Amino acid sequence: MKKLLGLAAVCVSFLACTGSSSSSGGKQTADTVAVGGETAHTDNAHNSQNSLDWPGTYEATLPCADCPGIKTSIVINQDETFQIHSEYLERDLKTEDSGKIMWHDNGSVIHLMGKDTNLKLKVGENQLFQLDQEGKIIEGELASHYIYKKKA
Repeated sequence: MKKLLGLAAVCVSFLACTGSSSSSGGKQTADTVAVGGETAHTDNAHNSQNSLDWPGTYEATLPCADCPGIKTSIVINQDETFQIHSEYLERDLKTEDSGKIMWHDNGSVIHLMGKDTNLKLKVGENQLFQLDQEGKIIEGELASHYIYKKKA
């Protein structure tokens, strides 16, 4: 009899702990996924904006049709502003711009908008991937030239 009461108490406790709530108390949601027989929780609010150390200075040498390349430096600030400096190699041409960044809904893409700058970048771990006009990562033979590396 004592074993039966003990088992009933354990079942009631278990059901109370695993009961679902009909209201969501916050903006963040979590999905449950079965992985190898175990349950794993994935956080939909986990993205580049809130999980990576994205402020800093990033550099790349972009391809250029009539010069060896365009050495480009982008400074992303914590206050969501940026500065961009470009120097055309072996030419006497430098450009500078600044402005605000805008995070896209998914929290992994930033849009740099300045007087002369309109650039979308996917934020990765210590790097930025320049996106094409359609918002996709640039692919092909020159793709590696469109990856900005974070300076230490």
